[in-house]
Parts: sequence; structure tokens; C-alpha cells
Amino acid sequence: MTDAAAPTYDVIIIGGGPGGYNAAIRAGQLGLKVACVEMRQTLGGTCLNVGCMPSKALLHASELYEAANTEFAGIGIEVKPKLNLDQMHKAKDDSVTALTKGIEFLFKKNKVDWLKGRGRIAGKGKVEVKAADGSRAVHQTKNIIIATGSEPMPLPGVAFEDGKVIDSTGALFLPKVPKHLVVVGAGVIGLELGSVWRRLGAEVTVVEFLDKVGAGMDGEIATAFQRGLTKQGMTFRMGTKVTGAKSGKDGVDLTLEPAAGGAAETLKADVVLVAIGRRPYTADLGLETVGIETDKRGFIANDHFKTGQDGVWVVGDVTHGPMLAHKAEEDAVAAVELIAGKAGHVDYDLVPSVIYTTPEVAWVGKTEEQLKAAGVAYRKGKFPFTANSRAKINHETEGLAKVLADEKTDKVLGVHIFGPQAGELIGEACIAMAFGASSEDIARTCHAHPTRSEAVRQAAMGVEGWTMQA
Repeated sequence: MTDAAAPTYDVIIIGGGPGGYNAAIRAGQLGLKVACVEMRQTLGGTCLNVGCMPSKALLHASELYEAANTEFAGIGIEVKPKLNLDQMHKAKDDSVTALTKGIEFLFKKNKVDWLKGRGRIAGKGKVEVKAADGSRAVHQTKNIIIATGSEPMPLPGVAFEDGKVIDSTGALFLPKVPKHLVVVGAGVIGLELGSVWRRLGAEVTVVEFLDKVGAGMDGEIATAFQRGLTKQGMTFRMGTKVTGAKSGKDGVDLTLEPAAGGAAETLKADVVLVAIGRRPYTADLGLETVGIETDKRGFIANDHFKTGQDGVWVVGDVTHGPMLAHKAEEDAVAAVELIAGKAGHVDYDLVPSVIYTTPEVAWVGKTEEQLKAAGVAYRKGKFPFTANSRAKINHETEGLAKVLADEKTDKVLGVHIFGPQAGELIGEACIAMAFGASSEDIARTCHAHPTRSEAVRQAAMGVEGWTMQA
């Protein structure tokens, strides 16, 4: 082990995902001497390697495949598509490689040292890095940022098994389309990956403990969303829990029970995707060496990203807040700016959520249920994509946009969209809410015609009852 010869850094970040790599880049921009520890052979963390990015590649490719099978003929394009799953995976992997190489370039550009290996806190101001060959080095630093992210949460009674009972990573690399895929969990990951394999030919059944999809989603949007996915061919078993799994040569037998209690039944699947959420990754991180403890769920608490131990900071999935890549990025920038003596801040009410199905779902701010529970008087405006010109021309009319505004001040409190490119459209709502906009501000801002964004404007008009195009 080497120690004395190790350089002194202003900040060492443990983890090279969206929280870690963005913290490193921002630190470099601000002139701090910075290093980032990453145990993967590539940068980017779960998001770039086995999460956000490869899943979007498969979503896009599967959307095109389904469109070629079901929509092209109706608009005058005659083709007979054939699925080449190996090539689809190759295209996905090539895109991921390009993105991870891009992070390496940004590290070099911003003078970030990549310390390759598994990072571990070794006491105040010390980070030990264990390389792939087993060698160890201890590096001195003024500040440590914990950005180790999260990992798939296992389901009690259901053991993971390659190719049969899989997590989200396994679902990105299936070598063939399963005949029957059962997805346990109707959250973002389960619905996105379930939709990929349904488009490619699998029968998909979603089993969810709760009574609605997309935990945290506005109730009206959730109902419309589930109805849309059902029309596409997904089957939903809501209010149902999985209590066990037994795999054999011909697949997996899942044991199901009503969440409220009742008789058990068996559901047969070729492949089971367990997607019930993620948990913080803190394995062998050396937290005890600096007196940091996690809560019962494994999260590290923070006060403006400070752990309570001098010089140790935490960002992203490993601390509280939405477990989203863009939230981790915001945390990272704020933490580094605080380290550099600037004013770092994140408004968690303005962190958008997106489910990248087709159509997409996106939302920011409060749901109707939250406003009612808080006793906030509000008004709402809604607009269906069936009345939006661009959506109608493009044969993508399913869904609606909804704007919620304070009854007295008209300040926008929440925007919820189920429809084409909702993930892009939600950006307008984030900007509007960041500046404290009223629904009238959106309604009286000129939007290009014909665009899908006009649906958001029309919904904003609806708050005061003057929707014009429906």
C-alpha cells in the first residue's frame, strides 16, 4: 500500500455515475484539483452503462420495429420488417460505448483524474482505491463526495437467476424474445422494459402490489396511462404480491397472492423481471471510519449535501430525494459549488419525472392528490392530444396534458402530461415553475403551430376556462 506519495486533492468523488462524473467535471471547471473513483471499466455508472441509456436505445429501436409492423402500411410505406435482435443489441452497445468514451474525454478536458478501482473511505481525508489487480493506494483529499448510486432491490422469496429471474440489467441483454415475460413492479423501469419486449413479440404481464401504476404519478394520468398500456397488449395484475418463485427447465412458476390477503395462485413465465425499485449502494464503503451511519433503508442523510462529518458530502441515489439521474446531477453541481465557496442549491419540487414508454408520461410539481391532502385550493386545465393538430397528423393522439394552478394566485403548482414526447414537453413546465409563472403566463405565450407543445398551452388556457381548440 502506498500513502505518502499519493497526491493531495481538493475533492475525491467515489462513483462515476451521473452524480459522480458531473461533480468531477464541475469541480474541474471551478479549478479544483479533483479525482473520481470508478470500479467499472467504463465511466457513466448505472445510467450510461446498464440503465437510462441502453434502455432508451432498446425503446427507440422497438418503437420503430412496431411502427414498421403496424403503422407504416397505413401511411403508404410497404415493408416486411424482420427482427435482428443481435444487431439491435450491438447498436445499443455501440451507443453506450460512445457515451462512456465521451465522459472520458470530458474528464481529460477538465483535468479530472480517473482513479480506476473500488473506492473506500479510509478515515478523515483519505480514500483507498483497490485496483482490478488487487493493488491498493490511499489518496489524501480535503473533501470526499459519496456518489455511489443504487442497485436493484431484490424481492424476498424470489432469487435472481441468470436468464430466468432477472433485474433491469438482465432485461437489457436477453438473447431472445421471451414468450411470456412477467414484470414484478409497475414503476418506471418495469413499464419501460416491459414495453420493449412486448413490442418485440413477448406476452407481458405486470404484477403490482399497489392499486395504480407509476408510484407518485397523478391519479388521473395513471389511470389513462394504464388504460393505454392495456390497449397495447400488456396485462396488469394490480393489488397483487409475489411471494415465491420456482424455476425449472420450462420457465418460472410464480406464486401470487392478493395484497389484501386471499388464496394463492401460480403464474407461469418464461422470464421474470423483478423491478420493484432500487436501494442505495453502500457496500464496503468505509463509512464507519468517519462515523457515518445509514438509515434503515440504507440512505445517508444530508444537510445541504453535508453528511455531518467534516469534509464528507453525499449526492444522488445514495441520499434522500428522487432516485433519478438528473437529480443526482443537480445534487453534484450544488455540492461542488458549495465546496468551492459558491451558493449551491437544488429545488426538489422542480425535479421532473419521465416514463419513456409510448406515449411517454412526464410530470413536475404537485399531483391533484397531494394538493387535496395539503388542503391547497387549486384549479386545473386539461387538453387531450386528440385535439392537437400535430398529434393528429402524426397518428399519436392518445393522452392529455394537465396544468394545476393555485386558485387565488394562479401560480403553476404542477404539470402532468401523458402523450407524445411528454419528456421533452415537461421542460417548458420546469422553466415556467422555476420562474414562478402563472397558468396565464403559459397560456398567453405564443407557441409554434403545429406542435405538440400547444397541448400544454391549451391546458393552461383551460385553468381559466378559455381552452380554444377542444
